[in-house]
Amino acid sequence: MNVLEDAVRVEALSTLSCFRQDLYDCLTARADALFELADALLCTDGPIKALVDLALAPEHRRGHGALYGALNCGRIEADQLRATLAELPLPRTAGGRIVLAVDVSSWLRSDAVTTPDRLFCHVHGRAKNAAQFIPGWPYSFVVALENGRASWTGILDAVRLGPEDDATAVTADQLRSVVERLVAAGHWAEGEPDVLMVMDGGYDVTRLAFVLADLPMELFGRIRSDRVLRLPKPPRLHGTNGRPPKRGPEFALNKPATWPPPQHTTTTATTRYGAATADSWDRVHPRLTHRTCWLGHEGELPVTEGTLIRLEVDYLPGDRDPKPVWLWSSATDATAADIDRWWQSYLRRFDPEHTFRLFKQTLGWTRPRLRDPEAASRWTWIVIAADTQLFSPGPSPRTSAAPGKKPAIPGRLTPARVRRGFRNIRPMITLPAGAPKPGKPGPGRPSGSENRTPAPRHDVGKTIKRDLTMAEHQDRKG
Repeated sequence: MNVLEDAVRVEALSTLSCFRQDLYDCLTARADALFELADALLCTDGPIKALVDLALAPEHRRGHGALYGALNCGRIEADQLRATLAELPLPRTAGGRIVLAVDVSSWLRSDAVTTPDRLFCHVHGRAKNAAQFIPGWPYSFVVALENGRASWTGILDAVRLGPEDDATAVTADQLRSVVERLVAAGHWAEGEPDVLMVMDGGYDVTRLAFVLADLPMELFGRIRSDRVLRLPKPPRLHGTNGRPPKRGPEFALNKPATWPPPQHTTTTATTRYGAATADSWDRVHPRLTHRTCWLGHEGELPVTEGTLIRLEVDYLPGDRDPKPVWLWSSATDATAADIDRWWQSYLRRFDPEHTFRLFKQTLGWTRPRLRDPEAASRWTWIVIAADTQLFSPGPSPRTSAAPGKKPAIPGRLTPARVRRGFRNIRPMITLPAGAPKPGKPGPGRPSGSENRTPAPRHDVGKTIKRDLTMAEHQDRKG
């Protein structure tokens, strides 16, 4: 190892040690047990199949009772931990731009009838029209994406969606707080490129663009292929009588006869999808009505203009006749280079799926059968803290070959392979948790007694209702 690599390694381990100390400071109750739980999660061999197995790891010096007591009675200052995550080094694209992605991953609890705050979570099936709705806890994650295709993402925030939450409003508050923390941490300053936020079709990108218009952020997402949008208002000619139109002609995505000539058309050769052709139309806005999230909007509905993109590729893996994808950006007056940058960044939106697979299949995020939603949120933050420790060391641990594995290309190790060698890194970094104190187990329930206070049952789904029905809203506005 040369001097430069040694300096990089020392700096990476120093950054990791600082994060571990900050993480320990965020644990305000049962701190030692929670911290050692995260270390056991990082150092255990193989995927996590049961939560109690972590108590057998050498890094967890306490009993299994302390493990469950930390999750049920511990306390994590989530806002402080969010600020700590925002202060870590942030990946950027080739142009120095910050690219974030927001997505929902569900912790399914179909058989937990005594668990509160469950919602019906959408689960994709393998066959056509095989999607299902299964009770569970949906979590909204905001991650920072790396430049190019990778399985590494930096988790910045996680919020559990409850039965009384409006998903669009919660997402708007979450994105606003994330961007404000990044600005406060010095990752963005005046004059730098705006933060790019990419999302899939499950989000109302138009509503989010309207609510977050005051932030230095561009929103880019997929929209349905059967939507009807509006073109810009045509200029009023001299001598024209009558009331001027508020909007331009219709732009029906499923009716090519309504499409005007695009402002830009770019074709890019890709190794995975063949030739990718992108057509763009500037200052196109959706046609809004007083429904769904706009039901309670007072006054005239806004006109939120953006750039509409139609992306078409030659083929997809397993599909030789793919359908075009419609995308919409909150930015206007885009150039051909902006169009290419946007849709290529949108493809990186699928990188968080690798992180969700790591959480569920390797770190055992959805393995525990916890009843309390607050305990589930504590466990979620422990998993996020463990994943961040795999991500934050930088290139030094990633370039080291895992024991018993073939050497990988420098910088191309997966998070699971870095985790296999984390036990060798742990002695070189900060260990703030204190030694366990001697004690004895509690008396527990007397032998032969029965549980006379069964847990209550909870219904699944939304519990909040609108003050007025849609017809009553229309009557009041009329």
